[in-house]
Amino acid sequence: EKWRNFISVNPKIMGGFPCISGTRFPVSFVLGFLANDNSFAEVLEQYPDLTKEQILACLDYACDISGTRTVSV
Repeated sequence: EKWRNFISVNPKIMGGFPCISGTRFPVSFVLGFLANDNSFAEVLEQYPDLTKEQILACLDYACDISGTRTVSV
């Protein structure tokens, strides 16, 4: 649950959708961008204010809410 350091939910920000903390950048946008076959590098190029740690937190959040666990290989 490392995502808790990077993801927040506030009913007053973006209608309560999970966002990267301190921003109005929804987690769902990052996940959608990656799901559309974009790489981490492409996300960072398009959105230079984001960090690799924030992107990883979005993935960790998605794993957590889907009921799966992340596994290091």
